Amino acid sequence: MKNIILAEDHKVIRNGLKMLLESTNEYKIVYDANNGQEVIDAIGRGIQADLIVSDIGMPVMDGITMVSALKEQGIQIPVLIISMLEDDSHLYQAIRAGAKGFLTKSVDSDELFFAISRIVNGERYICSGLSVKIVDRVIDSTILPGGVMQGAELSSREIEILQLIGQGLTNIEMADKLFISRRTVEGHRQNLIDKTGAKNTAALMRFAYTKGILN
Repeated sequence: MKNIILAEDHKVIRNGLKMLLESTNEYKIVYDANNGQEVIDAIGRGIQADLIVSDIGMPVMDGITMVSALKEQGIQIPVLIISMLEDDSHLYQAIRAGAKGFLTKSVDSDELFFAISRIVNGERYICSGLSVKIVDRVIDSTILPGGVMQGAELSSREIEILQLIGQGLTNIEMADKLFISRRTVEGHRQNLIDKTGAKNTAALMRFAYTKGILN
């Protein structure tokens, strides 16, 4: 069972998250706080946890300031930010401060549990809704202007799949990383083959390097 510190100034939301997490019998809320300062004080008193789940907007000390303070003090407990704010600026601030994950409060429980499982195992996670927006923006700014798409009109998701194939990920690993089903990944791979005319993975990789999708 993993121990979690929960920081959320809205009591109804905090209690709801606590009930949801503890209902799995995999997580235990060892301390719930109204703000970031209470989290730091609790750790100073010896409260131990495998993960901190925190909101951003809280009185006294907000979530991002808390993450920075934990980092400055050398406290290695990973932090997952869950916020009502869905703009990229708060995501970037949180990750730059040292947060290991970022979710919006619009995610469902499956994605919440998925994110927690990844972070407590030493990985990072950004909710699928925000990550897709970021990928789309990167593609628009760095791929499309250079004419990479000439010869095959690929969607942003297909380019993302192509890049993950280049990293050597299996269909299952890609499905886990993108929070989609394996069948959906297989569908994207088939679309890539159909659009590019590639007969196998090696041919797909040649196409990706030729078009600048992979460096």
